Amino acid sequence: MEIQGYNMPDDLHYEENHFWVKEEGDLLVMGMDDFAQQMAGEIVYVQLPDPGKRLQAGKKFAKMESGKWVGKVFAPVNGELAGVNAELETNPGLINEDCYGNGWIFKIKPDDKGELNHLIRGFEAVEKWLLADIEKYADESE
Repeated sequence: MEIQGYNMPDDLHYEENHFWVKEEGDLLVMGMDDFAQQMAGEIVYVQLPDPGKRLQAGKKFAKMESGKWVGKVFAPVNGELAGVNAELETNPGLINEDCYGNGWIFKIKPDDKGELNHLIRGFEAVEKWLLADIEKYADESE
């Protein structure tokens, strides 16, 4: 689905800080959504913690930087970091080029996939959340 020029695929789950999550077998793939990558500008650095790190839902586990922004990455669910996209070490701009494909960032082995139900999903919920954030960021830039 497209909402005010932002591509927000409706088969994904969204975390409130603008990261997407997709089920892939026993794992969850996570990346930055189109709104966040456009707002951040060119991504120049992604912290890639070592796989095996325990993740706690809502807690910071990594950071990212662009030329104008430093952001924290929060765990969308409880679990274990199962993998990272090592290509981002040398080419973090993949996130800007293909945020839902080759620009994926993390793979997570969740403790309970049922926790996905706490994320934002479905056209109406995603639209309401995204429009509120578009308005919030527009107000902050004035």
